[in-house]
Amino acid sequence: MQTYKAPLRDVHFCVHELFDFVSHYRSLPSGSELGMEEVDAVVQAIATFAEDVLAPLNRSGDEEGAHFEAGKVRSPQGFAAAYRQYVEAGWPRLGNPTEYGGETAPYSLKLCVSEFMQAANHSWCMYALLNDGAIKTLLGFAEEALLQRFVPKLVSGEWMGTMCLTEPHCGSDLSQVRTRAEPRGDGSYSVTGTKIFISSGEQDFSENIVHLVLARLPDAAPGTRGISLFAVQKRVADTANSVRCLSIESKMGLKASATCVMAFEGAQGWLVGPPGRGLNAMFVFINKSRLGTAQQAQAHAEGAFQTSLAYAQQRFAGRSPTATEDAGPAALIVHPDIRRMLLIQKAIAEGGRAFVLYCAKWVDLADSADTHARGRAEQRLALLTPIAKGALSEWATEATDLGIQILGGHGYMKEWGLEQRVRDVRITRVYEGTTGIQGMDLLGRKLLGPLREEFVAFTDEILALAVRVERQRSLAGLAAGLVGGVNLWREITDVVGEQSRLDVASVGAAAVDYLMLAGYVCVGYVLAMSALVAQERLEAGDAESAFYRAKIQTAQFFLDKLLPRVHVHGQSIRNGSGSLMGMDEASFGLGV
Repeated sequence: MQTYKAPLRDVHFCVHELFDFVSHYRSLPSGSELGMEEVDAVVQAIATFAEDVLAPLNRSGDEEGAHFEAGKVRSPQGFAAAYRQYVEAGWPRLGNPTEYGGETAPYSLKLCVSEFMQAANHSWCMYALLNDGAIKTLLGFAEEALLQRFVPKLVSGEWMGTMCLTEPHCGSDLSQVRTRAEPRGDGSYSVTGTKIFISSGEQDFSENIVHLVLARLPDAAPGTRGISLFAVQKRVADTANSVRCLSIESKMGLKASATCVMAFEGAQGWLVGPPGRGLNAMFVFINKSRLGTAQQAQAHAEGAFQTSLAYAQQRFAGRSPTATEDAGPAALIVHPDIRRMLLIQKAIAEGGRAFVLYCAKWVDLADSADTHARGRAEQRLALLTPIAKGALSEWATEATDLGIQILGGHGYMKEWGLEQRVRDVRITRVYEGTTGIQGMDLLGRKLLGPLREEFVAFTDEILALAVRVERQRSLAGLAAGLVGGVNLWREITDVVGEQSRLDVASVGAAAVDYLMLAGYVCVGYVLAMSALVAQERLEAGDAESAFYRAKIQTAQFFLDKLLPRVHVHGQSIRNGSGSLMGMDEASFGLGV
């Protein structure tokens, strides 16, 4: 059976050759002291931890699941011990402010290495890797007294944070939040309400938990404008707060991760940020999580590819299409359809990695740059984050499912681990906003609104790369495909804009198709960038010629076989909302 190995060579390619993180870090206060050796040391150490500690717990954790008894959660055997090892090594401190006990490093380095842990054991990461969003939210909105109370413990990993949004009567529509917060007269508030789908709302990893809870003050306005944010501890001054875990969910996947129903019963909490601005504060957490979700999905695609490749190289069945009639069975990898599926997985894993790390560079700038550069970075991330989250989560589901197809009946069995990946990766298309919500955010709130100028700037950047690629004669085909994709994206944006003036349902009808079209162009962009770097290395006579040729071939496959999917999405958008909205509600059930 195949075990997970961190894809170090491809990560080094992205970090050092494609994006030159070390030079990038020199311009950042948070990374000015990081050289290649320091970066590589962090990458190697986390890779070893993921391979040796987390990966062996993945299947056993899935089979055992999280335990819930008398309001307490117990994680599967080995999970809490692995977290203690992670904390003792100081990894939670990486990339957090030194004034609160952190160790200086840009966000991109932390995101780079978190892929290894997500691929090795997604469920464990649902406990261990949630603190960064909570820390960033508090740093952006909380007063100094609250920062001193919470942040050092979160940075050290001694405490852990959660995000408490959803309630039983509402999912993503947070305007319906009913949890209330009433002043206690001492500067704190009594928070009362029930929250569901709370990852690690109760756990045995840390001595305390800081819940960031959306709630309404007594005089709150209706809708999202009346929502405030509160920090509620599990324990206050060594005394249990009025917070209870009522149950944990029985889920399709991530069975080792406790997804909790939490009751806040007059729990003491503290206001974070101005009243009525809770959703603005929480979106810091959500946006951080969206890019993390994109990486979770990409990590599963990498894991599925590794397992599928190992099987396709070892399993013999059928004669090679180029072999003589008397030849015996050949390895699966020689068959065109198996190669098609493997290359889809490889393109999604490597293209997704490059796209996530491209976005991560912009996060560094948004976190550390001067005011002008920060504003531009925030706009670029507003454009790209929903694309990364939505498209990569959709493709990762495709990639893991293809793994089962490659292995056939063996893939459907538990021992190869692919059926677990299919179950685990599926949630990435749901949490932090479904694909439809990401599409509506991208199209309705942004590209038909304030981000049109940033969209033009980004697509101009892609076209500029295409010119450079075209100058390399061997890559001319890549350039043509990329230009065609960009031009279609621009054209379809205008089409939807015109439709929206005549049909109120058009944006919702087009949203997912539009997001997926954008995703193919964005990943085509970073793969073409990768091919250009690889070609330059080949021309320089680099000894790793096979690696660089594979980079070019992967990009060519994506642009030949996957990028053309944009035309299907484009035509679906052109067809408008008529057939989608024409059926009356009663007719949906006819025939049942």
